[in-house]
Amino acid sequence: MSLLPKLVERLQRHPKRIVFPEGADPRILQAARQWVTRRMGAPILLGERARIKEAAALLDLSLTGMRLLDPARSEDFEGFVTQFEALRRDKGLKPGEARTALRDNNYFAAMMLAAGQVDALVSGATVSASSALRPLFQIIPRLEHVTTASSLMILDWDEPQGGVATSLFLADCGVIPDPTAEQLADIAIATAMIARHLTNELPRVALLSYASKSTADHPAVVKMRTATELARAKALSAALPMEIDGELQVDAALDPHVAEAKQVAGAVAGRANVLIFPDLASANIGFKLVQVLAGANTFGQIITGLSRPAAEISRGASAHDVFGAAAVVGCQAIDRRLLYGTP
Repeated sequence: MSLLPKLVERLQRHPKRIVFPEGADPRILQAARQWVTRRMGAPILLGERARIKEAAALLDLSLTGMRLLDPARSEDFEGFVTQFEALRRDKGLKPGEARTALRDNNYFAAMMLAAGQVDALVSGATVSASSALRPLFQIIPRLEHVTTASSLMILDWDEPQGGVATSLFLADCGVIPDPTAEQLADIAIATAMIARHLTNELPRVALLSYASKSTADHPAVVKMRTATELARAKALSAALPMEIDGELQVDAALDPHVAEAKQVAGAVAGRANVLIFPDLASANIGFKLVQVLAGANTFGQIITGLSRPAAEISRGASAHDVFGAAAVVGCQAIDRRLLYGTP
């Protein structure tokens, strides 16, 4: 069974509030309609009410069950301005800049998320990645054990793909262009934790390279080897249940026959469900190749390392992609003990 139906079922038992800063976008409206129809919680659509209603009418789409909110007219606007000023004062925020920032729906949505008025956030349908990410990184604190905020993509198939895990978690596909070994270790831990939360399966993390367990001393290989060691140490010190190995080629990470042929052994070899790429270029190219050529469902970018769930979707995302990303961050907001009965 693919991942998305499982997430839908969990949210039907534990509904969540999702804020969409781009409330008038047709794909957002269609995803929000699914959210309500499937009884997964309450979507909050930001924007001018008249524009949202007009866009919904063009789609012949009911807004019943959705909350429409114009940030500039919200009773929380002034309070958020004060809070944002206090939050960014030490960062050189100038007078009046907080008010200007919060007229941007993405900043207002991030403040709603930080204040606990919503459970998760999905943005990026109509703006650049930097415009969607900047408010999150400025407003939402990082997790205590993570120093690097990054992102992951989920590849999800309706049917098993020749022994490959039905769902794969790939990182970092959207934030850090050339991460250091230390950052890659953080990315590996954060991605594995989300994978475990969503699937309740043991994360088997492969740090990828162009060589598998080689003696090469090229800086690109050494970086992944070092990142593997650092990630293992972090997981061990925090008693996090996960298997981590590297450096591995992607075929040795995913295919047990290839792993055996290349004499790569261990709990991750041929069985990886979390893939950590050396850099943003390889990660982004890799997931888009699989998306286009293998017909995988893709959900993300899911932001990792932050204390609140959020997704930054592509401007090319479909309504189904938006709905899937919302389901992922919605389930992140459900306490693990409610889902599985264990910490």
